[in-house]
Amino acid sequence: MNYLQYYPIDVVNGEGTRCTLFVSGCEHLCKGCHNSSSWDASQGHPFTENMVDQILRDLSDSRIHRDGLSLSGGDPLFPANLSDILHLVQRVKAELPDKNIWLWTGYLFEDLSLLQKEVVRYVDVLIDGKYEEEKKDLSLPWRGSSNQRVIKQPSSLTGNKNYIHWVGHKP
Repeated sequence: MNYLQYYPIDVVNGEGTRCTLFVSGCEHLCKGCHNSSSWDASQGHPFTENMVDQILRDLSDSRIHRDGLSLSGGDPLFPANLSDILHLVQRVKAELPDKNIWLWTGYLFEDLSLLQKEVVRYVDVLIDGKYEEEKKDLSLPWRGSSNQRVIKQPSSLTGNKNYIHWVGHKP
């Protein structure tokens, strides 16, 4: 996996003060995407164990309160990213269980593969759905278009759409 950007301090991508990783690789190719440079999985820097260690150090720095980790891109659930993202979220939850994880994906929760669902099991807030330019709404928190959903505790869902826990406005 490659990543394009890492911000050890970020107050835009999720609630509170966070660490944010923007990964490379996305197959959705959404019209009007604000981060189309992230589509190519070969772009950016190699994601190494040293980077995982750096993220964990940044998340555990007691001098600066951080609420958690945000994963965006590209798409963290892009098939080529899954093993590295799974390793990262497992380490965060094992070593810093009080930190929350937010993840943005173009995939719908209901359509995730088994391995994608394994990653999402460690996620506290999932923002799902492709960006749809014709549904662009910059007044919505943490998403760019009204079809995208902000789902709290996706691991608690049974697959029935009626059990989705919303944060903010429903689309």
